[in-house]
Amino acid sequence: MTALSQLFNSHRSIRTYKSTPIPQDLIESVCADAIAGGSSSGNLNSVSLILTRDEAKKKTLFDLHLKQSMVLQAPLLITFCADWHRTREWLKLRGARDNFNNFLGYHVAAFDAMIVAQNVCLGFEAHGLGICYMGTTLHAMPEIAELLELPETVAPVTTIVVGYPDENPNKRDRLPLGAFLHDERYRPNTPEEIEDTYRDREVKGWERYMSIPPIKAVIEREGITSLADFYTSKVKYDPEIFARDSAKLEAFLRTKKLL
Repeated sequence: MTALSQLFNSHRSIRTYKSTPIPQDLIESVCADAIAGGSSSGNLNSVSLILTRDEAKKKTLFDLHLKQSMVLQAPLLITFCADWHRTREWLKLRGARDNFNNFLGYHVAAFDAMIVAQNVCLGFEAHGLGICYMGTTLHAMPEIAELLELPETVAPVTTIVVGYPDENPNKRDRLPLGAFLHDERYRPNTPEEIEDTYRDREVKGWERYMSIPPIKAVIEREGITSLADFYTSKVKYDPEIFARDSAKLEAFLRTKKLL
């Protein structure tokens, strides 16, 4: 197994951290490597990374990220932003036509930001640190943007917590490779193939959640009977909350001139 393959296959989301600070030179080295190794549309570098270590700001972000304790435990949060502000200011200085203040621009910058984010995660993991993505960024984009003072055409797209692990969780399983790969065209799965694809996930995922007492209690209280039921229940990915926050996200992108 190559070193890169080993790194990929040892990935785990870490949610409990030591308070040990991360050296500034390590942070800068990892971020520089991640940016150098990340593909960038047009080489326009439409990404910004905001480091948060200040305890007061971390407490505010703790609230915005639904009070997940790892936000306070980890010594560092990084918010990755789709950023056209810098490029548009450069265009203005050169008398060039304005652009990128549109939905296509947002997509380009958001995907570039995610490429850099994943590179940063791999870089920290290669140095023995742990990371966890914060999906809650998407549900609190306007509030995070206000806290971090993001100007027009800059939007947060994801956040990671980073630190030295204080836990050693098991590696989480993924769906079988056949669920991901399609030759030449997309081939929808038959019901039988869906059953085969999710059989192990339904057992292992259900066992994992039922092994965590607070989650088990909620599952039993809500009358949830399967992993699929859990994922769209009120305690996980509630469709009503997703609909509400989708509208909120759309309004935010319009405010930031990204839609």
